[in-house]
Amino acid sequence: MQGAESFIFGIRWQDIVDILFNSFILYRLYILFKGTSTFRALALIAFLWFFQRIATAMGLVITSWAIQGFTAAGAIIVIVVFRNEIRSVFQAVNLKTVFWGTPQSQTTIPINVISESVFELAEKRIGALLVIAGRESIEEIIQNGINWMGLLSKEMLLSIFWKENPVHDGAAIVEGDRVTRVGVILPLSRREDLPSYYGTRHRAAVGMAEESDSLVILVSEERGEVLAAKRHHLEIIRNPRILEKRLHDHLRTHANTKAEQKQERKSLFFAATICLLFVTAVWFGIARSSNTLVSYDIPIEFLNNDPQMEVIETSVSTVKVHLSGSSFLVQSLRPGQIRVRTSISGAKVGKNEIPITLQDVALPPGILLNKIDPPQVEVLIGKPTLNLVPVQVDWAGKLPEELVLSSVKISPDAVVVSGRSSEVKNIGTIYTEKVELNKMRWSGKRKVNLILDKASLKLSDESKTVTIEYQIQKKETVKTE
Repeated sequence: MQGAESFIFGIRWQDIVDILFNSFILYRLYILFKGTSTFRALALIAFLWFFQRIATAMGLVITSWAIQGFTAAGAIIVIVVFRNEIRSVFQAVNLKTVFWGTPQSQTTIPINVISESVFELAEKRIGALLVIAGRESIEEIIQNGINWMGLLSKEMLLSIFWKENPVHDGAAIVEGDRVTRVGVILPLSRREDLPSYYGTRHRAAVGMAEESDSLVILVSEERGEVLAAKRHHLEIIRNPRILEKRLHDHLRTHANTKAEQKQERKSLFFAATICLLFVTAVWFGIARSSNTLVSYDIPIEFLNNDPQMEVIETSVSTVKVHLSGSSFLVQSLRPGQIRVRTSISGAKVGKNEIPITLQDVALPPGILLNKIDPPQVEVLIGKPTLNLVPVQVDWAGKLPEELVLSSVKISPDAVVVSGRSSEVKNIGTIYTEKVELNKMRWSGKRKVNLILDKASLKLSDESKTVTIEYQIQKKETVKTE
């Protein structure tokens, strides 16, 4: 219970900010990349890291080393293989969307234009192949093609797939409200369960759907049919209304029901929770898994002592505190950040045993106290002895030859010193700090500090200074006969 309490109170506000900030970044990456191949690859790397930490904790040296190598290689592969997909995601959103909100699917696609155009092509028995891009990048899948970037319209689609057009046999790529590329060659499916009458255009549509999240719309030249392929599913579309629904489903522009909206909120909340737990686990693994032990000798400060009483003697002047914490925090720890202060308000004249507890040790957040040595200190309390001691100026150097110090007045010329009787009785004079004579040219007045040789001695007056008033005159010249 005490360990759990120490752990909870040992968490710094910097740790909370660190966890929340990185959880938010991870959650935003999930929002931006969910459903993409990049996200699945990153999730796999995260699981590899998790199992690597487990292997390390279990002492499986070779397994940990191997998984660590796979994780590093996987990170490089993600950057190299999915660079186009990563670039396309960030190109599709603005800076505000990166840090807030949910990226909207491309809702500017004129769905009715595509539907009308496709069924008009089917009616005229003109073959066509349309690829409606999804969130995944298709740059590594498609081949050749001509950059087009034309605004999507029925007339454009009809002209692209017109039989006399040189690019009519290839596929047209639709992104947003534009046809970005035409005459594109798609990968062919190797499935053996497809009907024998399916030609190259059919296999290209199925192959593209298998290797990406795109929706591929096919118009059969021989049969005048409209088909839609998504992932491993290929279906015949009977009328424009069904095609529009498939497009809406693909683009996620159809109005969600309340149940769907509620489910979406639950999904995002669950994702945010997982991100928070994952980052917390990472923080715990890095900041808490490898505790470092360290010891410091810290002076004891006594508080709340009675003005009429003083500490005459202590068994020890310092205690050794044994601390633990993460290597990051311990390496940045300095002895000045640690203080040991204990109250002696209830102490009586004579010997007292004062315990040093956890509450008496002030530590930076994140550092845990393991042991205090010694756990208690003997303190001798007594009433201070008072003694009126004269003050004398501690002169240093000498005046120039032509000057002489004619008189000195000290105010006050004696002060009351308190402390141990054995020490106070032996004091005959209290000296000031050194006063340089060689820097003095004229008469004047100045304040100087009093010097106490021992820390156990105190001045009864609050002021630790005296005022000296001195007269300096020129030497009288004596004429010799």
